[in-house]
Amino acid sequence: MKNALPLQNRDIIIVGLQPWDTEIGSNCKNIAVEMSRHNRVLYVNSPLDRISIARGKNDEKIQTRLQVISGKKQGLQQIDTNFWQYYPDTIIESINWIKVTPIFSFFNKINNRRIAKSIQKAIKQLAFKNYILFNDNDIFRSFYLKDFLQPAVSVYYSRDYLLAVDYWKTHGYKLEPAIIAKSDVCVANSTHLTNYCGQYNKNSFYVGQGCDLSIYKQVASKIPDDLLPIPKPIIGYTGYITALRLDIKLLVAIAKKQPTWQLVFVGPEDADFASSELHSLANVHFLGAKEPETLPAYVNQFNVCINPQILNEVTIGNYPRKVDEYLALGKPVVATETEGMVIFKDYVYLGTGVDAYIQLIENALAENDTNAAMVEERKALAFSHTWENSVQEIYNAIKVVEQ
Repeated sequence: MKNALPLQNRDIIIVGLQPWDTEIGSNCKNIAVEMSRHNRVLYVNSPLDRISIARGKNDEKIQTRLQVISGKKQGLQQIDTNFWQYYPDTIIESINWIKVTPIFSFFNKINNRRIAKSIQKAIKQLAFKNYILFNDNDIFRSFYLKDFLQPAVSVYYSRDYLLAVDYWKTHGYKLEPAIIAKSDVCVANSTHLTNYCGQYNKNSFYVGQGCDLSIYKQVASKIPDDLLPIPKPIIGYTGYITALRLDIKLLVAIAKKQPTWQLVFVGPEDADFASSELHSLANVHFLGAKEPETLPAYVNQFNVCINPQILNEVTIGNYPRKVDEYLALGKPVVATETEGMVIFKDYVYLGTGVDAYIQLIENALAENDTNAAMVEERKALAFSHTWENSVQEIYNAIKVVEQ
């Protein structure tokens, strides 16, 4: 699908898993900002449910929602010229404890009706017409929104295989294929997820992944203080360090077999990593969470960057944005070979298992950034993965079903 012209002067309603008022970034938030460059965008925050009230009623975000529900605060707030966030003025029931899918669906439809009724108030305030409904991977709370809101086009965006996560498994196996099928168009950020969506909806398109790499364009040469005592070569990883996505056994084996290599991890750990054998190994270093703007300085000092994903339903098709961050600095990268990594095959060393990883890291170390042409090719690839390009592909997919 090729079309140089963006979608313009349309009204777009965005619903999904990630509220605007969360501190961390997300695909959906980046997509919303890009869409608002040429269209009016209403970003709907996740509605308040009863369990969240009980567990965290003193939380600032929950208090904001309670104030909206009580009428003490406006739910519709303008963020930019064409951009509004909206706090639904309703409470939905916490129903995931219900194990029988037909009963769950009955109450889920009631929740959806409440959410839709609230969104319709914002639609009326903004005088949205002929609007597009963009659903960021929200299987349950947005399942019936196409039926209730009657958008001109409904888009389902698949960016993670949620059914690998316990919360989504019981009902998701039935409801996600159903919401994919009922959507007018499905878009995905990996070829694996595109193929998955394509089983249920012929209008399924790969739209790539955008990345904000602005902080990687100019990187100071100063070595971070906590890297100074660590000898080279450094085999490094940045990001959330979780056993759900990363292979602890693989990393332990690499560290033991190659004691002169220093494995450096920059980012917060989950409980599995915090209690792992890795912490007892002299050549493994956990430097903790860092401010995002400091990460390029760490990556700049890595001899080889790694993305040692464990092979499971979560990782097999996901798009690892960190690979783009590594490539933006021209670094050699070794990563687990998955379907989602196919687009990087000419720029990244791909393999599985301890022996393959060790050999590929040795190959990457031998290269040692001396291949200037490859360094520039890596950078060019990373910086081509913009949100502008990804959202343009979403626009192209929408135009296919509107023709």
